[in-house]
Formats: sequence, C-alpha cells, structure tokens
Amino acid sequence: MTDSVSDPIDSPSDLRRLYAPAKARSVAKQINHLDGHCKRFIALSPFVVLASANAEGDPDSSPRGGTPGFVHVVDEHTLLIPDAPGNNRLDSLSNLAETGKIGLLFMIPGVDETLRVNGRVRLVQDAVSLAPFAADARVRLVIEVTVVDAYLHCAKAFMRSKLWQPQTWVDRSSLPTMGEMLNDQTGGQSPVESQEQMAARYAEDL
Repeated sequence: MTDSVSDPIDSPSDLRRLYAPAKARSVAKQINHLDGHCKRFIALSPFVVLASANAEGDPDSSPRGGTPGFVHVVDEHTLLIPDAPGNNRLDSLSNLAETGKIGLLFMIPGVDETLRVNGRVRLVQDAVSLAPFAADARVRLVIEVTVVDAYLHCAKAFMRSKLWQPQTWVDRSSLPTMGEMLNDQTGGQSPVESQEQMAARYAEDL
C-alpha cells in the first residue's frame, strides 16, 4: 500500500476549514494602540524578539535585550528601540529600511503571557529620538515604531514549554561552546574560548 500525499494547504480559506472560528475575545483583544497594560508590560520587559522581512518576503527574527524598559514608550502610538552593538550584519535593520514594517514579541521572565506589537518603522538618528538613550553613547540609531496593532498573547506556549521553570533548564555543557560550533560550521580553526571566557569578552561590550 502506498501512502498518499495530500496537496499542501496554500490559501487562508483552505486553512480555515481545518479550524473552528477564533473566539470572540481573541479577536476583540487586538487594539490599535498601547493602553496602560501594554505600557506596563513593556516597562517590565528586558527582552523582545524583533521580526522583519525584506522586500521579497524573506523573513528574519532577532533577539533584543536590555534592562527592563529598555524599549522607550513615547506615547500610546509610538515606541523607540535603541540599536545596541551587535555583529554588524544589519539583517533586521536592512529589512526595516526596505519595508518599513516590524513585528515585536515582548517577554517578561517568569510571566507566561507575552505582548505582540506590529507596526510601521522609521530608522532615525535625530537628537530628540536619541535623548532617552543618552546614557549609552554607543546608540547611534533608533528604531521608531508607529503601533498598528497590539495584543496580549495567551500563556499556553510558555506553559507547555515550562520555559521559566528552572527544573526544565538545560545545562550549558549539554552543547559545545559557541566557538566550537562556529568552527564546525565554517571550517574555521580559531582558538576556542571557554564559555566563561566568551561571557567575559561579551561583558565588555554589552
């Protein structure tokens, strides 16, 4: 007996036939601004995943972190994200410059809910936009986000993964060091740092 292969699902209408309609509350929770709850969530968040795509639709996601509230809320429609020192590949920034669109997923350690924000983007470097980040002279560029929609995402994924429960955490020694993995992937022969040496080096440029 030969297993049959079904055609891929390639339209929203075909996809919708597999799932029940979204619950009314799931639809109603999407708002077009940052209310007090969204602002408080961002103020407590030290970590956000930044999603973007280029003009051809090729996607990218990038982690961004800082002290809680490192993303500055200007008002209910505007966010400012400082561009901290990185690897200078500029994948995300190039995508943002091309399309002017962004997706953000804010997380708070210990909290299973997340906050999703989608919006339009400008890359700016004027004095007013840079002012909230004046304490870090390395910030030369700010991602200005105009909020299109925002909504709190339910806790199911984090509950399933038990992400914040220490007993589920993997010991770092379960993986090779970053240097070892990169040497394997690139065929390089760079001297391999220990995890502690790498952390100490990164600490100088956080």
